[in-house]
Amino acid sequence: MSGPVGDRWTVARYLSARLAELGVTDLFGVPGNHLGPFLPVARQAGIRWVGNCNEINGGYAADGYARATGRLGAVAVTYGVGALSVIQPVGGAYVEQIPLVVITGAPTYEQWQNLKAIGLLTSHMSPNTRSNVDAFRQVTADAQVVTSSRMAPVQIDGVLTACLTERRPVYLEVWENVWDGECDPPAGPVTARPRPTSAAMDRMRTAAVDEAVALMEKLGCPILWGGEEIDRYGLRAEFESLVDATGLPFCTTIGGKSVMSENHPLFHGVYNGKASLPEIYRMFQDVAGCRVGLGSWATSKNLGGTRSVGDDWIVAAHQGVSVGPRYFPDVKLGEFITSLRDALVQRRITAESADAPADYYSATEGSREEAVGEPAAAPSADEGLTYDGFFARISAFLDASASGEGTAATSPYVVVSDAGFSLLGSQNLKMPQPRTYFCQGSWLAIGYSVGAVTGVKAALPEKRALVFVGDGSFQETCQELSTHTRLRQDNVVFVMNNDDFYGIEQMLVHPCFYDPASGEEAGFYNVLHKWKYSRLAEVFSGPDTPMTGVVVGTHGELNALLGRLADEGDAINAGPVLVQVRLPREDYPRAIHYEVKKNCGSGKH
Repeated sequence: MSGPVGDRWTVARYLSARLAELGVTDLFGVPGNHLGPFLPVARQAGIRWVGNCNEINGGYAADGYARATGRLGAVAVTYGVGALSVIQPVGGAYVEQIPLVVITGAPTYEQWQNLKAIGLLTSHMSPNTRSNVDAFRQVTADAQVVTSSRMAPVQIDGVLTACLTERRPVYLEVWENVWDGECDPPAGPVTARPRPTSAAMDRMRTAAVDEAVALMEKLGCPILWGGEEIDRYGLRAEFESLVDATGLPFCTTIGGKSVMSENHPLFHGVYNGKASLPEIYRMFQDVAGCRVGLGSWATSKNLGGTRSVGDDWIVAAHQGVSVGPRYFPDVKLGEFITSLRDALVQRRITAESADAPADYYSATEGSREEAVGEPAAAPSADEGLTYDGFFARISAFLDASASGEGTAATSPYVVVSDAGFSLLGSQNLKMPQPRTYFCQGSWLAIGYSVGAVTGVKAALPEKRALVFVGDGSFQETCQELSTHTRLRQDNVVFVMNNDDFYGIEQMLVHPCFYDPASGEEAGFYNVLHKWKYSRLAEVFSGPDTPMTGVVVGTHGELNALLGRLADEGDAINAGPVLVQVRLPREDYPRAIHYEVKKNCGSGKH
């Protein structure tokens, strides 16, 4: 077995030490022969190996771990078949600025020479010797191939520095015979190296702040829109300071959900363009005079075509600031938020100075009920579940689980949501604690949540994760339940089973299916093979690794399940819980009703 002997430093030991130094406690992935010399050494360094059922789930788990910790996530796979399988979740992490380290073991020097001399291909090898690294260079901040142990420290430190600085994935490929090669020990820490703020950047930021303050003063009633970069760059304290110092109301993007406590009296909900609930849309578009996006990202699908630019918009993101039609490049977000706060306070441009309706200052109880879709009267026990009814009940359950009052409330739960109807339904759950809601707001890979929650739970073992995933999405990554069970994670995976149907795909392509008057038939390609989802608990559980499967289709059955989850003594809580939520095929979250109304008529909502 390779590894440290006395004071001997090898490439495997060096990389393991650097990962541990950066706070990596769990390494996800799928083993392969080229990784054999590395994995035991990583374990000696105190890094737990979390084997996943496939490389895609390993990539999602590393992504979830990075989101939940704010540190690096790490995934290790073998060459070729492993590396090119994990590239899809790495692509998502690249788009969403999640720092991941992809570690790949590659064939030895001799095997590469055999390929060159006589065309002998080793397992998983491609005739194109740069196929892996070139592919990853499209979706990483840096990609390196380590062919010499003496060069390894420079290359390892370089990719890790790029990962920390750019907050994006990096790729490190190590030839198998190099792992045990000697190298120099670490010299100094690896840290992010952001560009220093220059005098020119100071002037640009000052100009952007002056222009922003002038526009906010002119239009009045500004509303803040906190986004993904608040989370990615650890700027919650700066954003919260701005809100508290000015008293300005705020919304968040769907990808920035829970950047602050959603019990905060100035929080109005998730603004998601046309997919926003009516009270939130009215507040954001009609009551507010000026919209101020801070670290906010917009995608055409999530915003339903609603613009996030214009004469009455300010958006600070992607290392620049747009103020109406003017653009100020090279402005750091954290410095802009702090400078904006100081300027607004100095100029006394706060919520109190705004001539606005009362609901501009704080969300009313009515608007909060509207935001989560709470019905006027409690549904009967035998009433069938719908998306809106289900998520309204889950929101009440999360509320009840939080202890304390106001922004100090805590909850034992976090939420991991998949794309599609699950995301549109869960976006309005009220999360009492910051950084407790995780999703892919831009990449939107179906099946993401089932793999990502492995990493979220590894990062936050004291929390219990509620996962919301569509039946079609679940079929992509359901093997990861095996990992949940093996690790004794107590995740609760709700499979939104709308009669075995790709609902979001039907909505996006032919939404008139959801208008009863249209008579449109379901797309044949959206119909799924029927599974007995809850029975998978029997497949993945064992005598020492229990898992429980449950089917709910009515409010009474859902209430009974939530009561069991809240009872610590109930045997259901000894391991993961897989819940098959039966819903009508024709049902959909009202957040996406605009598609039906726009294309077909009034529809059910």
